[in-house]
Amino acid sequence: MSACVPTRTSDSTHTRRVHPPHSPPPTRRRRFHVAGADVSASIAVFLIALPLSLGIALATGAPLQAGLVAAAVGGLVVGWLGGAPLQVSGPAAGLTVVTADLIHRYGWQTTCAITVLAGLAQLGLGCLRVARSALAVSPAIVHGMLAGIGVTIAVAQLHIVLGGSPQSSVLDNLRALPAQLADLRPAAVAVSALTLALLLLWPRLPGRIGRLLRTVPAALVAVAGATATAVLAGLTQPRVELPSWSSHALAGLPEGPVLGLVAAVLTITLVCSVQSLLGAVAVDKLIASRPGLPARVGRSDLDRELLGQGAANVVSGALGGLPVAGVAVRSTANVRAGAVSRNSTMLHGVLVVVAALLMVPLLELIPLASLAALVMAVGIQMVSLHHIRTVTRHREVLVYAVTTLGVVLLNVLAGVALGIAVAVAVSLHRLARTRITHYEQEGVHHVRVRGQLTFLAVPRLSRALHLVPQGTHAVVELDGSFMDHAAYETLQDWQKTHTGQGGSVDLTGRRSGTGVTAPEPTATEDPDPTQEAGTSLAGCRCRPWTPWRNHQCEGRKITPSPLSSASPGGRRDGHPQDGTSAGKPDGQAGGPLGGPSKPDGSGTSDESGTSDGSPEAARSAGSAGSAGPTGSAGPTGSAGSGRPADTAPSAHQLVRGISAFQRNTAPLVRDELARLAREGQRPSQLFLTCADSRLVTSMITSSGPGDLFVVRNVGNLVPLPGEESGDDSVAAAIEYAVDVLEVRSITVCGHSGCGAMQALLSSEPGSGGAQTPLKRWLRHGLPSLERLADDSRPWARLAGRAPADAVEQLCLTNVVQQLDHLRAHESVARALRAGALELHGMYFHVGEAQAYLLTERGGEEGGLFHRIGVPEVADASDGSHAPRVSDASDIPETSDVPRVSPVPEVSDVSA
Repeated sequence: MSACVPTRTSDSTHTRRVHPPHSPPPTRRRRFHVAGADVSASIAVFLIALPLSLGIALATGAPLQAGLVAAAVGGLVVGWLGGAPLQVSGPAAGLTVVTADLIHRYGWQTTCAITVLAGLAQLGLGCLRVARSALAVSPAIVHGMLAGIGVTIAVAQLHIVLGGSPQSSVLDNLRALPAQLADLRPAAVAVSALTLALLLLWPRLPGRIGRLLRTVPAALVAVAGATATAVLAGLTQPRVELPSWSSHALAGLPEGPVLGLVAAVLTITLVCSVQSLLGAVAVDKLIASRPGLPARVGRSDLDRELLGQGAANVVSGALGGLPVAGVAVRSTANVRAGAVSRNSTMLHGVLVVVAALLMVPLLELIPLASLAALVMAVGIQMVSLHHIRTVTRHREVLVYAVTTLGVVLLNVLAGVALGIAVAVAVSLHRLARTRITHYEQEGVHHVRVRGQLTFLAVPRLSRALHLVPQGTHAVVELDGSFMDHAAYETLQDWQKTHTGQGGSVDLTGRRSGTGVTAPEPTATEDPDPTQEAGTSLAGCRCRPWTPWRNHQCEGRKITPSPLSSASPGGRRDGHPQDGTSAGKPDGQAGGPLGGPSKPDGSGTSDESGTSDGSPEAARSAGSAGSAGPTGSAGPTGSAGSGRPADTAPSAHQLVRGISAFQRNTAPLVRDELARLAREGQRPSQLFLTCADSRLVTSMITSSGPGDLFVVRNVGNLVPLPGEESGDDSVAAAIEYAVDVLEVRSITVCGHSGCGAMQALLSSEPGSGGAQTPLKRWLRHGLPSLERLADDSRPWARLAGRAPADAVEQLCLTNVVQQLDHLRAHESVARALRAGALELHGMYFHVGEAQAYLLTERGGEEGGLFHRIGVPEVADASDGSHAPRVSDASDIPETSDVPRVSPVPEVSDVSA
């Protein structure tokens, strides 16, 4: 034996995997694993899909096996290849009318070939990645198409429910309906009535037992109940017939006129694609409502979904099945049943295959009248009142009605084409139609522009503007969302000319950005002392939900300009101080509700000045209300007159603000508030914050009606149980929010420059002097002051910087202390033990418009407030750094934050 031949033979069939040294061996490939949630969800979807698939096949006039084939292919092929993992596909009611017309016109085998060609067209569209383009179709057209199909289905199935057979069109069915009513079949009517009764009543079963029974789908209960009743009663009527699979007809070569076949393929492609893609978007919204599921499933890939639908239609048509599309009812049931992956959709397809092979004897017991009643109910539900209200609110009723009538009277493709034409015409009409009116009211000339302001409306706009006399005050109201360059230049040129002739102009708009801004002065122009460059001309008349400017037209800057000091009376335009401000011809002055303004006209103090709760703030407010900037009599009354002199301006400002709400905001929120009025409030959070007027809770939390249950008091204090001394308002609000409203979180929000915290630092509430209500209330903040003075406790701090002064440090400490007070309330403690409630601390810096959130303390008694995602901008003087967005992850947690001594004196930063 040669020395080169090994004496030991190795097994050539065994291959040893070699991995690099010092690296873990390769892990074994995981076996296919199906979550239990997917199994239960697939069963729920299967129980809904089985009767619906048979009913839709019956409604189209196709072989009943075709519905089962489409359901199985939709589950397996789309479930495997589609881009929406939790969307369930199969024979859809939206395709019933189209398929029935094709079968009547071309026969079953040609219809299957059309389905194959439509699937190939969908594959081509998916490869071109144009799925997003299908979403450009107006929802009014889609809803109108579905409503028209629903009406057609309901009218056709009504004949089967009554014991007859449907005609080929809606008009023929309506003509034959009187004769059908005269020739009723009692057995069919009884079975159909029982099916509809079970469909209607099953989801409304009351009590705990009803909640358990409602887990069984109503469609399955209705069909099973009607079938069992018909069998036990021995009713003789047509039933489901499933011939042998060996005789099942497959697709054949298409036969018919070429143009007709092309139109049929386009119709199937359009309806299947739009319905599937809109269904995928709707499923994404359902997934987003389930905690933790969006990160696991992800958003739908619409191009992949279109490819999956195309492949399914190719397979379904080739095997003799109905066209396939995403189905809203089954998809909703899949998500709500707890599905977590595409395995639930595929398992539902497997169950349909098993049922089609092994449950034929049971399926053949189902009465056709029961399936017809089920499909008729589905058709009625496709005419959604919610969709009608939506299109009415958006003024698209004409598009909806034309599409619906076109589908009912003509066909689906013609109805959709008519809907698109009407939608385009309506859009062009809205773009070109602009109403411009001019009227005079109380010496002020108003020019109102309603609609989009384009070059087409410039001649009418120019005529209206020239109706405004020289030297008068004018208000131009832009009630639209678009202004082109021609209209902008026309308004700007007229505004310059009118103000140059001694007049004044206010340009207002419903939305931010619609106002016209004054241009920067060129090198050869003198700056206009009455208009700051770059400021919005609409700033004088703020509308709700627009950039807020404290409703001040004059002196928005804190520091007075040299022009204001040089002009007599403090007015920058040189006119005497006569009680009116520029842009406010009605004589109002001061703050938004007619309150006092600061000497510089800003109307509010800066963030570290005195504010709510402090005695200094109260005294300064009282003095400002009775005297002008120089201590003399104010413009609307004599010295010492106080409130009575300001009553008229305050009332006028209040009424004007309410009128602005009724005109601009109320139409936008009326439907939502009506829903909240019917259903009651269900807020998710209790937000406990200070009564400071600068804290707008809805603005800093981006919340709306019904979102927050807000409790405001001086200093955002939470008295300990038993320490209220007759004032149980905060404790009552906490108990009501936790026990009755069942909020999931409570947030205590402090803020910078809090007057209550300044009062705590500057004086001892309760020591000497009269015990006013304010001092009695502020004693609930003494634990925060004691916590601040306790050197053995770590302080609450801000991430990345030290507190600016003792007031800010006390504001942070007070938030932490009030959270401890919250835990002492029995309702809060009970909810915390049950894991049904979370507590959060928040700090809002008013001057920086910056929010900080208290992180988990984790044994650190003080706590760290992290900045919430805002741009960090470097010093603008050097311009060397660009702004960047930061979050809590890139802010260093410095443990050596210097402590600020709690001195009683607080410097006035405004000085």
